[in-house]
Amino acid sequence: MQARLIVRRQSASKAIDWPESVPPLLRRVYGARAIESAAELDYALQHLEPPGLLGGLEAAVDLLEQALREGQRIVVVGDFDADGATSTALCLRALRAMGARDVRYLVPNRFEFGYGLTPEIVAVAAGLRPHLIMTVDNGISSHAGVEAARQQGIRVLITDHHLPGSVLPPADATVNPNSPGDAFPSKNLAGVGVAFYVMLALRSRLRTRGWFGQQGIPEPNLGRLLDLVALGTVADVVPLDRNNRILVQHGIQRIRSGQCVPGIRALLAVGRRDAARCVSTDLAFAVGPRLNAAGRLEDMSLGIECLLTDDGHSAREMAARLDALNRDRKEIESDMQTRALEAIRELHLEAQGLPTGLCLFHPDWHQGVIGILAARIKERFHRPVIAFARVGNGELKGSARSIPGFHIRDALDAVAAHHPELITRFGGHAMAAGLTLDEAHYPDFAAAFDAEAARLLSAEDLNHTIHSDGELQGDEFSLETAQALREAGPWGQGFPAPVFDGRFRLISQRVVGERHLKLVLQPIDGEGQIDAIAFNTGELPGSCPEVRAAYQLDVNEYRGMLTAQLVVEHIEAV
Repeated sequence: MQARLIVRRQSASKAIDWPESVPPLLRRVYGARAIESAAELDYALQHLEPPGLLGGLEAAVDLLEQALREGQRIVVVGDFDADGATSTALCLRALRAMGARDVRYLVPNRFEFGYGLTPEIVAVAAGLRPHLIMTVDNGISSHAGVEAARQQGIRVLITDHHLPGSVLPPADATVNPNSPGDAFPSKNLAGVGVAFYVMLALRSRLRTRGWFGQQGIPEPNLGRLLDLVALGTVADVVPLDRNNRILVQHGIQRIRSGQCVPGIRALLAVGRRDAARCVSTDLAFAVGPRLNAAGRLEDMSLGIECLLTDDGHSAREMAARLDALNRDRKEIESDMQTRALEAIRELHLEAQGLPTGLCLFHPDWHQGVIGILAARIKERFHRPVIAFARVGNGELKGSARSIPGFHIRDALDAVAAHHPELITRFGGHAMAAGLTLDEAHYPDFAAAFDAEAARLLSAEDLNHTIHSDGELQGDEFSLETAQALREAGPWGQGFPAPVFDGRFRLISQRVVGERHLKLVLQPIDGEGQIDAIAFNTGELPGSCPEVRAAYQLDVNEYRGMLTAQLVVEHIEAV
């Protein structure tokens, strides 16, 4: 019932005159990722796209400069995920460093207020009597919320990266690289990246006007906030184009050198990751999920406070609480995934064929975890998936995850255009989106979404394709090669870590944990052996002498010892 898996080898898009310092293996890897010159791998900060190209910055900086000069109260309204948390922490740290005397934050509790700058969260913010509301990682779809703020006499600055609708909210200023006609070349900034650019522009304005000297405060080094930018960018799974890779690389360098906020260091520690050897996958799989757990199960304020504190002891205490929440989240997710798979079997979908666009709903599902559930089912069946949970008042909240080639936000837009009565509201981007609808409309929506997916996706699109960088030679199964690959990133969405494939002799296997498979493999054309781990994989047939595997070559650390290890993405008996 799982998607058919295909391993397809990729090759360089064009010939490149590489310098001798780039090893042949990395030349092959970079070439397959459409790198056209070695200069594209120069991640110096001077190569960042200039802030002046980002639309709306002048009006945004006008609002913020006035707030600073007049001592106005600023309330930052964030989102309840890791991107929103890092954006919020970054803005508070930057604004305070630039002399803001009264800056606070609010983050909506997803169970009470839902997503974005809603009229309800504006009412809460109004109780703080702000002069200016600044949204981070949200707001581009918050028409009613902006109107509510205007009625209260509160100015609104929207900073966001999600795709806007045809009409923008009537905010006093809007900064979003995806706004219609915006000239900023990198459309892939995360919310925290947009917030960072706004703070850069504000600092530049204040510097030009002599603000720091007038106030007797040092001009802040905003590069110190790049650890937050790296975390939010990687955790939000935005494409790592060159601009984002520059931001992430410098953030990781700060983490490695011990110059990150105590909260990131503490979250790495509870995730059993070495900050001195941090790479983007550590942020994606160790830090991001623990930070997100607060917003999924309780309130993201805990995550934001963890990123705001400068006290190491407090950071460790909060990281421990976030780690406990993440364990709870895993238990809830496991139960939900079991029910989802049971629902698929009960509907006899394996006989009829799965819908191209798969919708799932159970009345007991936790609305904070449906996004992860949708991602897990998407990975298993390789098709767009929307998981729904009840949110009260007869409404369902849906969290959508997509596959390459299917723009999920545009698909929801198409469904809404053809069936305007079905969706109450929606928003998102290419690979992930959220929506709300009346529970009574769920069957009709599920059918309409499947029809839209079937219109755009072919049977070939529904095959799970692993893009391989080819085979490794016997002498390349080494710690030296693994370390070189690890350092050659940052890897992530749109710039994936190298994956190789080949045939091996199966020397031994054993199940560890619940369903993880530890193996010892020997390359067919080599004499040495190498350890491998295949997560969530059942045991292979005991009589199978050879296997074919797609894998990453990584570094494993155990009791202070570093060794090369294969992280298996797919394995099958030959």
